Amino acid sequence: MPAPLFELFLPCAGGVEELLAEEAMAILGPDTGGMLERGGIALQGDARAVMALNLESRLAQRVLVRVAHGRYKLEDDLYALAREVPWQAWIDPRQTFKIDVTAQRSPLRSLNFAALRIKDALCDVMRAEAGDRPNVDTQRPHLRVMLHLSEEHATLYADTSGEPLFKRGWREDKGEAPLKETLAAAMLAAAGWKGTPEQGGALLDPCCGSGTIAIEAAQIACGIAPGLKRRFAFERLTPFSGPQVRAEWAALQQQARARAHAPTVPVYASDVAFRMIDFARRNAERAGVAHAIELHGGDVLQRPAPAVPDGLARTMMVNPPYGERISAGGSVARSKEETGTPDDFFPRLASHWKRHFGGWTAWVLSPDMKLPSLMRLKESRRVPMWNGPIECRLFKFDLVAGSMRGAAGAEDHQPRR
Repeated sequence: MPAPLFELFLPCAGGVEELLAEEAMAILGPDTGGMLERGGIALQGDARAVMALNLESRLAQRVLVRVAHGRYKLEDDLYALAREVPWQAWIDPRQTFKIDVTAQRSPLRSLNFAALRIKDALCDVMRAEAGDRPNVDTQRPHLRVMLHLSEEHATLYADTSGEPLFKRGWREDKGEAPLKETLAAAMLAAAGWKGTPEQGGALLDPCCGSGTIAIEAAQIACGIAPGLKRRFAFERLTPFSGPQVRAEWAALQQQARARAHAPTVPVYASDVAFRMIDFARRNAERAGVAHAIELHGGDVLQRPAPAVPDGLARTMMVNPPYGERISAGGSVARSKEETGTPDDFFPRLASHWKRHFGGWTAWVLSPDMKLPSLMRLKESRRVPMWNGPIECRLFKFDLVAGSMRGAAGAEDHQPRR
């Protein structure tokens, strides 16, 4: 008898949908079907697929199971929709739950009241089927129910991840504005960097902060699954509690552990703040990749290129300080006017690269659409990508010694967006 299929939705950062679809096929197999949606992908999968996606996906924010979908006008319509869900198939009365609500152009006045109606329906179903109801836990629930409201439709999801997937389980030390692990992975994926001599080569992050990009890269280079250091909500949910499913989960974890290997390419990282280097080193140790990253202190405007083995491609991945996030001096910035970023920072950075990084490919994430002009460099690609609420572009620069004027290949150029 074939395993039952779930309707899955994997949310991701804006601009990452196609990359996530490619990743899902790599995890589940080339025959995996699905649909690109704004902010994620929808696909079908059984319990094993749910577990594998949680364990292996670097780009998804969560793995959600759609349990109900329908039209609504009033809160009572939401109650009726949630009454149709067999909640007893997900948790028992001794467990806990929480309702989260997101909305886009919803006509409802109170999202809190919408959440309350879903709670009432869940509890009524459980009382009718199991004779008792579970309690609400807003901190560490067994089941997180997500309600998404559009203008006319409501969708209910059961969250199988628990903590969002960017929480890999190794970050304890962080700076003022850490890059999410999922976005760091998306930057690497967009660059086609796969941690091998053939696809990406050596990697350098010269503004590494607490080490997110370098650690993600080192785990890729070592074949380490991103979810090996953490637990997931599905481990406590009824559809995943049977002995066969538990055995499959143990096998997936063992296969992932057995796949880890020595790094196939070098990963380098540096930062102007030695405190951040300490943070990055401790995070790398917890992530199991301290041996795979060469960390140094030093100003990005002064530090020379690392000595990369001959014949190996050279990739630089940079998330520099910018106004909405953090200033170049390291302080949190409230606006572009308060950043404290020197006006000549990016021109000086480009000059430094042209003197010392000929032959490297630099990828720079920035919300400034005029960054190439500011750096007096010609980009060969610009990839739309969102850093939380900040719309950015990931710019690709093919660096050569001296002037960059006219250096980019026309065949790789994409029109400005």
